[in-house]
Amino acid sequence: MNFRAPAIVCAARQHGETGVVVRLLTRAQGLVAAFVAGGRGRQLRPVLIPGNIVEAEIRTRSPQQLPYARIELVTSRGPWLNEPLPAAAIDWSCALTAACLPERHAYPALYEALGGVLDAVCHAPSARGWAPAMLSYEVLLLRELGYGDETGRLLDGADWPALLASFDRMGAALMRYPLADRHRDVMGARERLRGQLARIDG
Repeated sequence: MNFRAPAIVCAARQHGETGVVVRLLTRAQGLVAAFVAGGRGRQLRPVLIPGNIVEAEIRTRSPQQLPYARIELVTSRGPWLNEPLPAAAIDWSCALTAACLPERHAYPALYEALGGVLDAVCHAPSARGWAPAMLSYEVLLLRELGYGDETGRLLDGADWPALLASFDRMGAALMRYPLADRHRDVMGARERLRGQLARIDG
């Protein structure tokens, strides 16, 4: 598996003293885990933030070996990580993607949708502008993984209490299906987002 492609950083964790294992969502190759040498260094650490768009060059020597990645920053979400609500939304959408998708299965619709959600979170005037897109992404993820649509009618941001009720129903569906065995750590990110959304006046 050797390729170069745009990718969305979905997760990054320390590996060894200076390296990082990063999970990248690409359009054609799906979710790919790869080792980034020096990923904890001053230059690469801000590049490997979940939500960032990068150009990734992936190289591997054998199918059994974790690929190596060279990463170049394309779009940074860093400016929005100092704001609690956008930061929680970016954290949740990326954590959900990294936890649920099987590796090396292409989901082009999810790739496009996640990019759209992240752009909306960063550029919409308020959460009313991007919260419906977040719900739509969760519905699409369930559908793409074969769980169907558990939420019924999707809502816009005008009826805020109804949208929050839909958000809660969607959380129950995610816990029941793709996150049934590992929901605690991942759903913590969603609970933080829910707490931030609850502060918005309906």
